[in-house]
Amino acid sequence: MRADYTELFRDASTVAKYEHVTFAPDSYASAVNRRQRAYLRRLVKRAFPYRLPVQHDFACGTGRAIRILHGLVSSAHGYDTSEPMLTRAAESALHADLHLVDAIGDVPAPAATDGPILVTIFRLLLHVDDPVRERAIAFAAKALRNYDAGLLIVENHGNRHSLRHLGHRRHRHSPWYQELDHVEVAELLARHGFTIVERRGFAMLTQGWYARPWLRPLALATDNILARTGWLSACSVNVLYVARRTG
Repeated sequence: MRADYTELFRDASTVAKYEHVTFAPDSYASAVNRRQRAYLRRLVKRAFPYRLPVQHDFACGTGRAIRILHGLVSSAHGYDTSEPMLTRAAESALHADLHLVDAIGDVPAPAATDGPILVTIFRLLLHVDDPVRERAIAFAAKALRNYDAGLLIVENHGNRHSLRHLGHRRHRHSPWYQELDHVEVAELLARHGFTIVERRGFAMLTQGWYARPWLRPLALATDNILARTGWLSACSVNVLYVARRTG
């Protein structure tokens, strides 16, 4: 686990790499992002049929989750500890109020809003240590006070029960190779009063399949079908968990 994960994204070059390499148009991450977008837009329409929610995106980065739901929320707030990330988000004309928050200390307070709430936490939990994970979900608990307040959506992009786990021996000394399983995520959410109500996977096959030109078309077609149907979410590399407050 990288102890300096939060610090890394305070460097402008890391922000640029994240945006232009990790999420390049033909990248593995972008393919996952397209599937997530289709699913999330259907989910929000189904979950909030009468009134658009306010989105609170914790660890928003350059605003990927906010862009995914643009037009389906009444307003959006992005929170991040990285000023360069927020600067890049602002430069891209992101439709959101952006908030620079401290990396340590008291759990940040969500902006005061009216109506149903949607909290999103993407690409954070996997590489940070336990206190940062706890802090993120504690933020969600502050925003979502009860069952009827709205939804929390959390991403795990390194599911231990996936094909990705086959490489754990080879990569176990890399600070970028971490894993989380469904039980760990469920227990983290439960500690803050959340229950998972839906789970969906978006990539059963690993990044290596996408990197090989002769395998990429098969990988894209396979994962597109599985993401639409919801099959094999338990063993998907990338998983979204939808949760509500228990009480």
